[in-house]
Amino acid sequence: MASHLDEQQELENFKYLWNKWGRWVFAALVLAAAAYFGSVMYAHYRQEKNGEAAAALAALVEKAQGGSDEKAVRAELLNLQQNHPDSIAAAQAAMMAAADDFDKGRYAEAEKQLGWVLQNQQDAFVRALAVQRLSSVQAQQKKYDAALATLKTPVDAAFAGVLLETQGDVLYAQGKSKEAAEAYRLALDKTPKDAPGRETLEMKAGESK
Repeated sequence: MASHLDEQQELENFKYLWNKWGRWVFAALVLAAAAYFGSVMYAHYRQEKNGEAAAALAALVEKAQGGSDEKAVRAELLNLQQNHPDSIAAAQAAMMAAADDFDKGRYAEAEKQLGWVLQNQQDAFVRALAVQRLSSVQAQQKKYDAALATLKTPVDAAFAGVLLETQGDVLYAQGKSKEAAEAYRLALDKTPKDAPGRETLEMKAGESK
């Protein structure tokens, strides 16, 4: 139980930091433990590993904010990814690196970081976010077919509306207004009426007709 709570809190921190920086739900692990002792030992192991990953992320952010050499920061990122590949902390760090690469026009590197997240992270929220961002990076390079293919990556149904909206954005950028309008319409069908950003989605749907 303690391990589950720690992981959930780490996810909430991930969402908060992402929204705060304007960039860009770690589900609890379900174990079929053979015995109570085994499950307790596993929980202890996960808690310890999550703590290590969180500490590594904090050190990485501190170096980045302190003006450390970019190579040193990226070396810390690589160590975090290698030692804790399935952690939320590693996914967050990779997303941050992708955002930085995108801002600097290093689109291939941004794609690489987002692809790494998709290969190593199974959380539904994180995967959907990575798919959406990867598609946007590809669309920025006018790699529209690749962007649309990325959006076909299976994600939890709860995030279908977000990816459909992104699909509409890609189609609209291609000049395919009719197809974009249909994607926006489908996105609206899957987006709650009180969801943040719905008004913007409705505006896109209206403009693309």
